[in-house]
Amino acid sequence: METRYIGAIDIGGTKIAAMVCNNDGPLARVVQPTVKSGTERALPEQAIALLEQACRMAGVELTAVRELGVSSCGPFVRADGLTSLSTPNICGGLTAGSDLPNDWTAIPLEHVLREHFDHVRLENDCVGALIAERTFGAVIDEPDCAYVTWSTGIGFGLCVDGHILNGKNGNAGHAGHMLVSERDTLCGCGNRGDVESLTSGRNIGARLHTSASKLFAAARDGDEASRAAVFEAARWFGRALYNIVATLDTRVFVIGGTVWQHHGEWLAPVVEQEIASHLPALTQDVKLVPAALGPLVADVGALSLVLPADWIAQWRITSPWEKLRDAPPVP
Repeated sequence: METRYIGAIDIGGTKIAAMVCNNDGPLARVVQPTVKSGTERALPEQAIALLEQACRMAGVELTAVRELGVSSCGPFVRADGLTSLSTPNICGGLTAGSDLPNDWTAIPLEHVLREHFDHVRLENDCVGALIAERTFGAVIDEPDCAYVTWSTGIGFGLCVDGHILNGKNGNAGHAGHMLVSERDTLCGCGNRGDVESLTSGRNIGARLHTSASKLFAAARDGDEASRAAVFEAARWFGRALYNIVATLDTRVFVIGGTVWQHHGEWLAPVVEQEIASHLPALTQDVKLVPAALGPLVADVGALSLVLPADWIAQWRITSPWEKLRDAPPVP
């Protein structure tokens, strides 16, 4: 029987990862920083090159990859029936004075990928992560849940009554851009006072003239000013989760992203208190749980988009993605 190969690409504001798998699990994975210069084709061409590199490492021809799952930060826009990226953390042409070294407003991601692959499924990265956590992780078959990332940006994947929400352009879940404050804090999307402007690692670091990692580390170590800034961000984050509960009657939030992975255990009480302090009829018994797939949730999410149904039972037993957890990225 001919071996079946699937490919996965995860596109974030900080890095791109590409992976090739067969029914036994991942064969090779390559990671690079997300390209942010050159033409508007630079990013999808980087993604294809990374997948080709992963295939070479695995001894597989790129042409043998039948299906490609792509999870990407958004928002998405549609052009000629295909999905393009219009992503504030990558596209420098969306707002005046952007610190990004390009003038892109839309990246023709699906168009370029379909030049090489016939079968492509592209979803928001938080939707992919939610599918992965419902398939292999913390909320298997949970009907009313959300995946949330607190990282370079803030994003959501939403599930209500067992149905994943997508929306007209695949942008359901961009609750990071809910307007919640009159404060003059600028988000990369151009909003002022939205959740992402107040809480994302990129934005609060830039606002306080430091890196997010330094800010959160100083807060954790007890620096008073840093701690005040981080706790305020956590309260805004909690308020965003409350708004989702009030809108969708969500039962469980699975939370991932670099901020939560490194600091969630001591920020969780602040977030939980912000949720619980409003309308108990809605918020009673709402749970926050960490992403069971950890830093690989986006990669497994991209795979889950095209994973053959007859592979799932075996993968639940073997957890084959675990062998990637300590694998060093290839430059």
